[in-house]
Amino acid sequence: MSVDSLALSQDTEPRMQLSEFDFELPPEYIAQHPVTPRDHSRLLVVHPSALDHCHVYDLPNYLNPGDMVVLNNTRVINARLMGRRSTGATIEIMLIERRDDGDWLALIRPAKRVENGECITVHPTVSVTIIEKNCVAIDSHSAPLHRVRLVTELPWDEALTVAGQLPLPPYIRRPVNHEADTDRYQTIVATSPGAVAAPTAGLHFTEELMFNLRQKGVSIETITLHVGIGTFKPISVEDISQHRMHEEYYCVSESTARAINQAKSKGGRVVAVGTTVIRCLESASTNGQLRAGDGRTSIFIRPGYRWQLVDGLVTNFHLPKSSLMVLVSAMAGMDRIRSAYQAAIANRYRFFSYGDAMLIWANSSDD
Repeated sequence: MSVDSLALSQDTEPRMQLSEFDFELPPEYIAQHPVTPRDHSRLLVVHPSALDHCHVYDLPNYLNPGDMVVLNNTRVINARLMGRRSTGATIEIMLIERRDDGDWLALIRPAKRVENGECITVHPTVSVTIIEKNCVAIDSHSAPLHRVRLVTELPWDEALTVAGQLPLPPYIRRPVNHEADTDRYQTIVATSPGAVAAPTAGLHFTEELMFNLRQKGVSIETITLHVGIGTFKPISVEDISQHRMHEEYYCVSESTARAINQAKSKGGRVVAVGTTVIRCLESASTNGQLRAGDGRTSIFIRPGYRWQLVDGLVTNFHLPKSSLMVLVSAMAGMDRIRSAYQAAIANRYRFFSYGDAMLIWANSSDD
């Protein structure tokens, strides 16, 4: 199934401009390294009329017995491949998504130098064949995606482990620390390889935090959404209703759907750990019931959205003018988010993938 961004059914959706989701952030606030231990990152709790400054390990204090916490178990792959043409020229291939036939959609830099059928060597045991250039146009403002094929005798995930690099975001302006980042840019529940970026809110969770949540009577479940270009692609149109998300694959198990539906039926709140979990749960829900199964979603959640399932969100601080900034504004309300971000900057919170976190509730659901 495919969940289109037009399926929001927002009868009274406000007309909003991209500039409303902009803010100034000093560059030194962008986290370049993660906090150790993971759950010692700061946590800004956004109440309707107040803010609490605490740490992620305090999260159990804000949840009730019967609540449900949902994490994304996707695993980041070594999606960045540095290869050479037969001429010796360097080519960068960024794998975005594995197709059902085993080929990949990818970004290529510089794409104009390569031709269909050309083989790029990236490792003694791995090469990449260019199958079809410019086969997917995301929008008029973005580089197109190309279809490529891994040529190797290894399973694809093993091939990327030996030949690829971890795709840290470009705002982390330091070399990849292969030993440290390979561990810290994965969540502790990362079991399903396929993402090209981490579900960063989940990076804060530790075994101790999860134990403490369960001791409080909070249940924990996982879904899979393979983070792709749709999550981090910037919005390039001023009228945000014209923005279109790239599709991403998701999967909800039968046991997870059953557990979440039971929790909701008993009055428990569903707290998504990260915007990817929200996009999965809301895409797979109808009339407040979560459906098991897999699918693809291009849902673009923006202010005016009527929530199907999710009551609360643990999330990092996001890039200005991004689809994630729009989503959290739909969750908390634009005024609350503006106030929260102003307070975060004033109190020197750390921003983006390796940064600090927020706990917010869907509009009036905060108790």
